[in-house]
Amino acid sequence: MIGLPWSRSSRRLPTLVVRPLQSFLETEAAGGVFLLAAAVAALVWANIGHSYERVWTQAASVNVGSWGISMDLRHWVTDGLMAVFFFVVGLEIKRELTTGELRDRRVATLPIAAALGGMAAPALLYLALNAGGAGAHGWGIPMATDIAFALGVLIVAGKGLPPSLRAFLLALAIVDDIGAILVIAVFYSRGISLVPLAVAGCLLLLMAGAHRVHIRSMAFYGLVGVAVWVAVYESGVHATIAGVVLGLLTPAAAFQRPRAVSDEAHRIADETTDEPWPPDVDAPQWLRLAALSKEAVSPLARLESVLHPWSSFVIVPLFALANAGIVVSGGAIREAFSSPVTLGVVLGLVVGKAVGISGGAWLANTARLASLPTGVRWRHIVAVAVTAGIGFTVSLLMADLAFRSYALIEAAKVGILAGSTIAAVAGWFLLKRAGRARVDP
Repeated sequence: MIGLPWSRSSRRLPTLVVRPLQSFLETEAAGGVFLLAAAVAALVWANIGHSYERVWTQAASVNVGSWGISMDLRHWVTDGLMAVFFFVVGLEIKRELTTGELRDRRVATLPIAAALGGMAAPALLYLALNAGGAGAHGWGIPMATDIAFALGVLIVAGKGLPPSLRAFLLALAIVDDIGAILVIAVFYSRGISLVPLAVAGCLLLLMAGAHRVHIRSMAFYGLVGVAVWVAVYESGVHATIAGVVLGLLTPAAAFQRPRAVSDEAHRIADETTDEPWPPDVDAPQWLRLAALSKEAVSPLARLESVLHPWSSFVIVPLFALANAGIVVSGGAIREAFSSPVTLGVVLGLVVGKAVGISGGAWLANTARLASLPTGVRWRHIVAVAVTAGIGFTVSLLMADLAFRSYALIEAAKVGILAGSTIAAVAGWFLLKRAGRARVDP
């Protein structure tokens, strides 16, 4: 009989507290809850004193001999830790392209068309208010969808909704992420230096070559990955792009065939007794089997499993804590909402996303390039389109990249918080109504 760990036992504390908490943390909504808590904490912290900016603008350096990188804490989170978040995004993109919704062209066409519309319409609405002005460069801010918040709203309101709607939203968000990555790389990188960029390219070729010759050391890939991040940072391209490229290069195929590992497991089990003497005499065989078992799962799946909780529960909430702190006062709010930047972001997130996603999906369906997923009706598409207007994490990152002026950044952040809140409430309401409407009109 296999012994159960304390957390799986029938004792009172594990039964009433630990296992329900573990179950909650395994849901997609949990990441959104942590993110929301961090955003609220940032707003409270920024409005109860002056320590918020003092902490996040504190400088920190990493030096190796005469070379070093010095940034404030906010940028260590934005440029450093967020590279891990984008690495996970890169893993998710590759998984969707190889085994997920985006693998089948017919199935992928609908979320791709919807996402393209959902990126173009918000940018155009923003530019309609800001073209030629100081805030024109911020057109990319309302393009992004925060998948953690959007999925959280879908799950909370999800009773009665078709299961395929979640897959549609995930595929939509993945394409949206690809668009955001391209915008950051092409339009929001500054002063590109070719030599460090060439070094990064050579390191990526080294990594690809190592994959080809079946080098399996995670330590090796980790060291090369850090070197790629440093080279991309030094090149002037935003360093989070390094994370995406590394994620896309991660192998999606296992090193060992599961059947071969299963046969080896049976062989070792047949040769093992319950009480070997001396103790652990067969430990080398079981350790080898443990290593083989790991290699029966692709590096992509293993890394996503390890890093996704850190990304959802630590890195993204920490990013929100460092960037969502806005001083809220009557005068500041009035000033922000008189700014075309704020209005452009709100209009882009609330109206642009809804119109663009719904319109893109409708055009693809009308042109017979795609059809609606099983059980999904147009009321579901519209509800998801409105929910996708929650543009929190990547929108905050783009605001920081688009502007140098503190006033413009703050105006954009007010728009992001207001627009995302409106989209979340409206999306929840529409999803609830769509879930209750079981019978088509």
